[in-house]
Amino acid sequence: MSSYAESQDGLHWIKPNLGLVEYGGNKNNNLILTDPAPLGFVNLKVLADPDDPNPERRYKISTHVYFRHNNTRLGTLAPFASADGLRWKLLTKATPRNAELRREDLVLPAVHFEPCGGLYKWDGMYYVCGQNALNAPRPYHGRVARMYRSTDFVNWSHTSSIGFVRTAQHTLLGAGRSREGEQTHEGISVWNRGNVLLGLYGRWHGAEEWKDVTIDLGFVVSNDGVTFREPAHEWTFLKRGEDGAWDQGGLLQGQGFENIGDETFIYYGAWDPRHWEDAPARGGIGIATLPRDRFGDLVVEDAGKGAGDYQMPVIQSEFLTAAIPTKAGTAARFYLNADGLGAEADLKIELLDDHGRPLPGFAGKEAAIVRQSGFHTPISWHGQETIAGLPDRIRLKVTFEGKQKTNIRFSALYVQQDVTAKFLRK
Repeated sequence: MSSYAESQDGLHWIKPNLGLVEYGGNKNNNLILTDPAPLGFVNLKVLADPDDPNPERRYKISTHVYFRHNNTRLGTLAPFASADGLRWKLLTKATPRNAELRREDLVLPAVHFEPCGGLYKWDGMYYVCGQNALNAPRPYHGRVARMYRSTDFVNWSHTSSIGFVRTAQHTLLGAGRSREGEQTHEGISVWNRGNVLLGLYGRWHGAEEWKDVTIDLGFVVSNDGVTFREPAHEWTFLKRGEDGAWDQGGLLQGQGFENIGDETFIYYGAWDPRHWEDAPARGGIGIATLPRDRFGDLVVEDAGKGAGDYQMPVIQSEFLTAAIPTKAGTAARFYLNADGLGAEADLKIELLDDHGRPLPGFAGKEAAIVRQSGFHTPISWHGQETIAGLPDRIRLKVTFEGKQKTNIRFSALYVQQDVTAKFLRK
């Protein structure tokens, strides 16, 4: 069973009495209604999909369910959709048996796949990401992040992709050692920010015995929806709690990301794998916060500075964005997310065409200068914030300037065309 809660601020949550599902002899609860009902869910993920022309499918669920292979329970996908987020219907014909799917009702190949990492839409395709240990074109050790895709959320391709593999997994440890070594746990939970996908994955720290296995969370990004990479190699984004804390031992990514005010909220769960064989009670949801959209930042590279008569020039005080498509006949606005700006630390912003040539009136001496810190600071060229008549594709060149330019922390650049804000790759 799955339940529903709602919040006005992301911190304080209420459980409304939905009156949809009978439990404990009454319907006074916040359980959502699923059809078919006798199908067991594990680790479901929800996707709001307002662009779907069918109002009955404005919300979608991917959930880990089970099926039988001989005497073994294996994981697989069950796609559900809803008009209101409260009443859900399986989009494929199925007659569950003992809360499990029959083999003939599967939408994915009959192999063990745990589609509990993340659900996202990218470039018109739906993706479900999860955990799998099957051989790819070459074998990897243990759990890796694998994706299946669909054009309509009902019919799923049986061809999967390997999304992310940690370096240590390229070294096979051998049969019977599935718990050991560094692995990728439960796939990737994904936040679609327009032209970049941000993701969290489980950093599995394996051992011979369950009592020594722990899990932290790592951070990855993608620009194609299929291949993910770590901006900082083997970096721990969120560490498990100390012994005695509610989230001791291990963390679970939850695909809960939300910008509220000037903060970014990241929701996660906990699971202590060290007590797997003791079957402890699970539950609890935590929130990690960071300044809004500041998952990382760009800074001036000053490694060439030093004492003595000879000094290498300071390098990497500027960067150039990837080519950005613009909408014909519309105007655009540009915004910065940066800190450390002031009278002696500013950012010079220039507009270029997709070949890197300056656009007259928006580059060189006519470039925009930003000296105000903030997560959504407008960029203005000679008093003009709304820019029309741009080429089909543009780039932005950003230069760190001033005596205190090493204090600048640049986190994000946004382009707003019509009313659609897009998070651009730094």
